[in-house]
Amino acid sequence: MKIFAFIPARYQSTRFPGKPLALIAGKPLIQHVYERATSCPEFFEVYVATDDERISDCVHGFGGKVVITGEQHRSGTDRICEAALKIGLKKNDIVVNIQGDQPLFHPSHISQLVKPLMDDSSILMTTLKWKVTEGNPIQSPKDVTVVTDIHDFALYFSRSKVPFFRNSESGEVYYKHLGLYGFRMEFLAQFTCLSEGVLEFAEKLEQLRALEYGFKIKVLETPFDSIEVDTPGDIERVEKIL
Repeated sequence: MKIFAFIPARYQSTRFPGKPLALIAGKPLIQHVYERATSCPEFFEVYVATDDERISDCVHGFGGKVVITGEQHRSGTDRICEAALKIGLKKNDIVVNIQGDQPLFHPSHISQLVKPLMDDSSILMTTLKWKVTEGNPIQSPKDVTVVTDIHDFALYFSRSKVPFFRNSESGEVYYKHLGLYGFRMEFLAQFTCLSEGVLEFAEKLEQLRALEYGFKIKVLETPFDSIEVDTPGDIERVEKIL
């Protein structure tokens, strides 16, 4: 069993075209994500999965590894599956999907994602949640919330704040979903063969595909948030933290 990281990256982002190549503190965004991933000792290899020659050239320019994929993919998870199959991962290998807009993910995020997959063969997919505090409220629909059962398996992910507290604003607790995933390779290949369901189509959240087909997602709580670069305005926020 080996652990691989894949960073899906596409050039044509709706809100931020060319986002992977946007400069943050003098480096392209994709380089920040790649270098943070390669600093994690869990990974046997780290790859960028992209269909764009400009991104490929950039990654090769700073010494990174690239797998070229097709243009047809519905989500980053579908893209990394093609890349993983291309380089011949075995069914018991572990794949970590690190979104290409996550330059500030914490190294402990990776150990949290992979540990359940290594310890329990019944777990197929993992992800992370972070407890929202009053000083860091949910800002917009790009901040996805998650609710889990008593065993920390996901019940639902939404761009709306869930759950809805009907009676009082005091004591409300929300969890923000962080866009990093761990998969068993065998399940990743199965996941990408599933058709898009009503929930995934409605929320535009790929992880809902697994729930809609009855698969469980283990959700680990982390004390560390991760800021995504979703729009040009997010660059300044990230630069203040770097």
